[in-house]
Amino acid sequence: MAHSLISLIKDVHYELISGTTDKSVSSIVYDSRKVTPGCVFVCIHGHVYDSHQYIPDGLEKGASVIVVSSDQDLYLTDDFKEMSEKFGATFIATEDTRIALAQMSMAFFDEPSKKLELIGITGTKGKTTTTYMVHGIFTAAGKKSGMIGTIANISAGEVKQADRTTPEAFDLQKMLSEMVEAGSDSCVMEVSSLGLQFDRVYGCEFLVGAFTNLHLDHISQTEHADMREYLNAKLIVFEQSKNAVVNLDCSVGREVTEYAKRFGPVYTYGLSEECECRAESIRRVRKKGITGTEFLLKSPWFSGNVFVALPGLFNVFNALCAIAISGICGISFEAIREALGKITVPGRLQMIPNLRNITVLVDYAHNAASLEILLETLREYCHGRLITVFGCGGNRSVTRRSEMGEVSGRLSDLTVVTSDNPRNEEPMEIIQGILSGMERTSGAFIIEPDRKTAIEKAIVEARPEDFVIIAGKGHENYQIFKDQTIHFDDAEVAAEILGHMSDTQNG
Repeated sequence: MAHSLISLIKDVHYELISGTTDKSVSSIVYDSRKVTPGCVFVCIHGHVYDSHQYIPDGLEKGASVIVVSSDQDLYLTDDFKEMSEKFGATFIATEDTRIALAQMSMAFFDEPSKKLELIGITGTKGKTTTTYMVHGIFTAAGKKSGMIGTIANISAGEVKQADRTTPEAFDLQKMLSEMVEAGSDSCVMEVSSLGLQFDRVYGCEFLVGAFTNLHLDHISQTEHADMREYLNAKLIVFEQSKNAVVNLDCSVGREVTEYAKRFGPVYTYGLSEECECRAESIRRVRKKGITGTEFLLKSPWFSGNVFVALPGLFNVFNALCAIAISGICGISFEAIREALGKITVPGRLQMIPNLRNITVLVDYAHNAASLEILLETLREYCHGRLITVFGCGGNRSVTRRSEMGEVSGRLSDLTVVTSDNPRNEEPMEIIQGILSGMERTSGAFIIEPDRKTAIEKAIVEARPEDFVIIAGKGHENYQIFKDQTIHFDDAEVAAEILGHMSDTQNG
């Protein structure tokens, strides 16, 4: 679909370097590899690459308009004028090309976020699960809701695997536009700190912006310099939100609440008395083979018992966040209870149904801290043994191996040590690193490099009331080796093994 350039840059503060704005353009791209004839190529500074260096390549492929950063230092103005004359392209300079990309993308797709009830959820942990909860609640209430997140993007019931938590601005606006065209009335999305810092959601109008928590994470040379910068990035969501939902009980809950009050009404959630949406009388329960948690809800919208079909106190917090969002959006208590009572999230404490009276869970825990929280949480629910299957990724932190080995050895009754994504390393070398931590504990373990066989051994070993936890890969559906990448989904493999065992027993 063609657009006039002038209509796309109507909100952009720009300087025309060379060429004309009186032209039609076919698309907007930010990756030179995706340049097509007649498009606008917006040059942005990425984590690793500065796409300004690919301007000649973009012109050769037929880019009609080049948008550059005013402070780029790879080319002189005369260079741009010379290239403009040679290729007939228009060159535009702007102070922030990321904001320009967002503004032009919104114009290209006719501002789709204004046509949806848009919910944005940020925080270190809990974004994915809370997003699935809200999407499930909206669906139970009869809304036509889309979803954008770490695991998958959902539009009109179609599920597509996600490439990143928060898509780049053009891709995001395209997704929202497709949802509008498909008849969606709402969209719930995970909003990462980098998505906020790099203006991927710039211009989006959130009906509700939610904050789950802040933990030490994403501090590196390619992400955030320190925790202050990390928090400041997340706070941006409230500048674009009509209502805010904040976990008051998290480490920065009060600071975040005070900041959010500057932009609109704030609703807090948690366990403390002052939280407007809170859980009381929390109980670990198992209903119809589902291990979960029940609590008494107190909120401005409704009160009563709620069952969440996921174990763990952290999932009580996730549910409270989803409930507060739903209350603001006018969702019924019946829809909330229906959705939370059967919620499943791929790779996040994902339960694999079976008839053996054992609990088999697939979870994304892939470092020592997350594995420790997971196992400590499940110990409270488990009346039998905890059997943990995990490995560690190759070409990743070496210290993570012994750390995870120590945690599993200390908290599991049995550990089956196996491969994760070995990449360019030898699986047994990675396993030896895990064993160096295991051996500092008295925990029993089995070594099985083949991940499918390891999962099978753990399930065969399990007795009634035992928990089998398959950790590390979660929703990933692949396994990376030195010479190949294969399809591998922990949940699929576990379900297949359990199915064969049932068939054998029935036979």
